[in-house]
Amino acid sequence: VVEKALQRSITRMQEGVIRELSLTNFDTRRLEEIISKGIRISSNQVQYSLIDQRPAARMEQFCVANNIQLLTYGTLAGGLLSERYLGVPEPNSKVTVSTASLSKYKKMIDTWGGWSLFQDLLVTLDTIAKRRGCSVASVATRYVLDRPAVGGVIVGCRLGVAGAGQHISDSLRSCSPELKLLAEDHAAIEAVSRRSRDLMEIIGDCGDEYRS
Repeated sequence: VVEKALQRSITRMQEGVIRELSLTNFDTRRLEEIISKGIRISSNQVQYSLIDQRPAARMEQFCVANNIQLLTYGTLAGGLLSERYLGVPEPNSKVTVSTASLSKYKKMIDTWGGWSLFQDLLVTLDTIAKRRGCSVASVATRYVLDRPAVGGVIVGCRLGVAGAGQHISDSLRSCSPELKLLAEDHAAIEAVSRRSRDLMEIIGDCGDEYRS
């Protein structure tokens, strides 16, 4: 089904009906196959966060070399990468993990290294956030925005929910040129990341969790 849809899109592109062709959750190998056939791809939408850094393993380098931008989702892990979850007990019930998004990213954290290590990451991000005058979410977003090939971060906001306005402000702050993560910030984050499991080895490349 995916191959047929892609072929239809390529045909429409050749006809001039479609100007840009973008993908979602394609891994590096499949992306390489498409590019090798002379098909131009503008972007690939993949999960990328301080928890899930699989794009850095192979995808980033290939995208930079082929002028493909990454549009990332899951950058805030459904809201888990925020002050709200700093210093709180591990959420396991349907009450505390109340949405499909939270459940998905909580499982990703479990695979990555567990709640204790995640708390260490939040403490580190909170320290950086206070130093830079922003929120934990802004630090997490800025980190991904600064990665090679990343053209934009997709951050959801549930309108009508209390605090939605703050989320919008945080997103705008993340994109501000005034917010810069320095070498000391990266070193602190990487010190925690080095203690995590290799998701590339456990899950596979970008989007492989949807192909298993």
